[in-house]
Parts: sequence; structure tokens; C-alpha cells
Amino acid sequence: MISPRHASRALLVAAAALAAPLAFAAGTFVNVLTGGTSGVYYPLGVALAGVIGKAMPNVKTSVQATKASVENLNLLQAGRGEIAFTLGDSLSDAWKGNEEAGFKSPLKKLRGIAAIYPNYIQIVARADAGIKTLADLKGKKISVGAPKSGTELNARAVLHAAGIEYKDFAKVEYLPFGESVELMKNRQIDVTLQSAGLGVSSLRDLAASVPIVVVPIPEDVIRKINDPAYIHAIVPANTYNGQASDVSTAAVQNYLVTYDGVSDDIVYGMTKALWTNLDQLVAAHSAAKAIDIKKATQAMPVPLHPGAQKYYREVGILK
Repeated sequence: MISPRHASRALLVAAAALAAPLAFAAGTFVNVLTGGTSGVYYPLGVALAGVIGKAMPNVKTSVQATKASVENLNLLQAGRGEIAFTLGDSLSDAWKGNEEAGFKSPLKKLRGIAAIYPNYIQIVARADAGIKTLADLKGKKISVGAPKSGTELNARAVLHAAGIEYKDFAKVEYLPFGESVELMKNRQIDVTLQSAGLGVSSLRDLAASVPIVVVPIPEDVIRKINDPAYIHAIVPANTYNGQASDVSTAAVQNYLVTYDGVSDDIVYGMTKALWTNLDQLVAAHSAAKAIDIKKATQAMPVPLHPGAQKYYREVGILK
């Protein structure tokens, strides 16, 4: 039989546990799946891992550079990451199981955390390549991003809508942002298509090294893609050195996602860490300035994780 003194102590311990902030057993891991090191996902992922680690001191965080959206979603489905960055069209394809997009079957373990910032599909040519319109791309040498990456899927969609197929190019390279830029500098390719936040470091580096042209994607081409994930956007003047005027382009929303095997408490903690430390992500990359909690749950292609739902209810985003 428990003595009154011991029973009282047990109640005090239980009450203290309820009042304490989220804590987890030492050895709990959160692996943040990002993208190439010269893109936007990676620096934002490093910042995100930092704020998650501070918010949940017993959680060990790591950051993994990947080929971005498609690889990230397949890794999550396999339980090889806890939070990942992805493009919205890739996330929708993963949920449906679009094999052509890199998903052999529907990835039904995926769960949403937040809509974040839009990726701008930026087609950038060397100024001396004679490329001013999408039609001018035919016969040129292009890099379209890593194979089956979110960027490469964006490239296929935009080019197809413009009546251009890969066979129409003199050469197609499937390289990450940084490597694409090096080929541009060395005059081995004429143009690179990069799906990223505005001011991505790879394109800033390119524009600082050689004169560039940002090739417009007209609104009628975006409509022909016939996918609600693609919206019209503007690359504002002076985003890159030598870009004197606004340029029409397409954009696709980015998301942070997890999977159903991650506990509600961990996802709640990650979601709270994101929104209460947004300044840290903005400091890591200016693309994070577009992240808005009022839009956090809008047009999410997969179900929200219960841990994220709990946070959004607390702050009044969900009823």
C-alpha cells in the first residue's frame, strides 16, 4: 500500500511533468532532408535544425544534403528522415504515386507540416548565347537540375508547355545548381534552369561572374502546364546583377513535410520551433521572408500531421 507521503510526492512529480516543456529521451534524432548545398533548401535546413535543437535539447539533429524533393519524399516514406523540404507538385505526385515523376507507388505515409515559400522557376542564360525567349532555347546547351529532382520535373513541365522537348537541345545536362553554374562560367553550356527561392546563391554567383539574361516564362505558357501548383510570378528587377527589369516567370509552392511514424510531440515541437524562430531562417536565406503562418495550411497536398494540427489550433490558424 502506498503511504500518503509517497502518494503526495507522486502527484507532485506528475504535475511537474505536465507543466514542463516538451522533453524527449536522449537519443531521439531528427534528420532534416534538404537539397544541394548551393540551393536554398540546404541553408534553411541548417537553420531549421539549429532552432529544433535549441527548442528540444534532448533531440539530436542532423542535416542531409540530397537531390531535393523526389529523393526527400522517398526517404521519408522509408523512415530515413523526420522533416523534409519539397516542391508542391512533387508532393502531389508522391501522394498519387506518379511513376514518371519518380514514385513507384503512392507514398501514403507522408504528412504535412507547413506551406513555406514559393520556388521561382528561373531560366538564366549567358548574355552572349543569344537567348531572349523560350523559343530561342532550341539548339542550345542546357542544364535542367539533378535527374528526377523537383527542378528537373519543373523543367519538363515548363518546356513541354512551351512546345520544347529535350531532343530539341544540342545538349542536356542533369546537374545540381552549383555544377551547372560552373559549366556556364566555362562556356560549356548556354543556359541553366533552376527552381529555387529568389536570390539563390548559385545564380548570384553566376551573375557576378558573367553577364546574364533571365529568360521570361509568359503567363500563357504557365496556363498550358494545366497544374494548379504552377502560378504566375515575377522575378523583381535587380534580383541578380545586370537584371535591370522585372521578369515574368512561374512559381511553385514549397512545403515542409514529415511522415506518420514521427511522434505527435516531436512534430509539434518542430512546428513550434519553425514558427517561433522564423527570424533565424530569414537570416539564413532571404527566401524565408515569404514564409507566412497565415498560409501555413493552404493547399496542402497531403494530410496535416496531428502534431502540426495541435500547434495550429493553439495559435488560431485552425479552428
